[in-house]
Amino acid sequence: MKAMVITKGSNGGTLECRDTPEPDVGPDELLMRVKAVAVNRGDVYQVAGTFSPSHYQTKSAAHKQQGIPGQEAAGVVAGMGRNVSGFAVGDRIMGFCSGAYAEFTTLDYRLAMPVPPNLTWEEAATVPVAYMTEYNALVTSAHLEFGETVLVHGAAAGVGVAAIQIAKLFGAKLIIGTDSREKFDTLKSLGMDIGIDYRTESFADKVLNATDDNGVDVVIDHIGGPYLRDNLRCMAVKGRMVSVGRIAGGNGELDLDVIALKRLHIIGVTFRTRTIEEKIAIAQEVIKNLLPPLTEGRLRPVVDRVFKLDDAAEAHKYMLSNSQIGRIVLKT
Repeated sequence: MKAMVITKGSNGGTLECRDTPEPDVGPDELLMRVKAVAVNRGDVYQVAGTFSPSHYQTKSAAHKQQGIPGQEAAGVVAGMGRNVSGFAVGDRIMGFCSGAYAEFTTLDYRLAMPVPPNLTWEEAATVPVAYMTEYNALVTSAHLEFGETVLVHGAAAGVGVAAIQIAKLFGAKLIIGTDSREKFDTLKSLGMDIGIDYRTESFADKVLNATDDNGVDVVIDHIGGPYLRDNLRCMAVKGRMVSVGRIAGGNGELDLDVIALKRLHIIGVTFRTRTIEEKIAIAQEVIKNLLPPLTEGRLRPVVDRVFKLDDAAEAHKYMLSNSQIGRIVLKT
């Protein structure tokens, strides 16, 4: 099969298109003929040699596909292991996987989700990581309640777009997002109420002004350490901050008095240290609670650009430009 394989060099790595063997299918795995794969920032870091995806998969899957990036994809079931139930060859599926920058990949059947008939392959490929991550952040971890207020940092990123839509779906009364001003019209069409330009405005001041100095109930932070002090400053009493990403760094100023006086909760989330059972539980919650609105169009995956699989390196460069709204996708 054709695959984009990481070639290590003195300054990180590069991607090279090669013919490689099809992955072996484990007893609990589906073999997927990949139709589209979404690009994640972790893929870029994996190529650069600064990130390992091994915690995303079972040990067997990680071992088989460790030289090929790609953590989520959509495609057609092409085979299955002896323990698999509920699927048939030819089914349209999407899900967490390993080595998805290829014509074939494998995934645990309990992490696979049926593709709603109204979604294209490109749209379906963007669902597993972004929507599972943000559902887990907003609903499972922050326990978002109807009528609460939400601040989403990095609102135009794939995870940010998913967070805005999920917050709206679950009844947030006010959704504020930080990103660049030229992206606000699109983000508002997806459910964001107020946009804050992180380059020119103090997000904490703007949030406090928009909430009559009460602050927001939930902060979904995809940026990291530099935002920590102001996150705490603009949170409401008993507010919850969920740390999803740290693209600007992992260290920030932490005022314990603010945490104590406001009785704040700071919650870290990742799939890298979750057991397979924990991942399966989240996948099943997403199937139950997000697939119906995805099918009905109340949740809408946003695809910014589509590249050919051979052009994965160009897709990575585009991701690092931070120009996109929503997801970048590779088509096999």
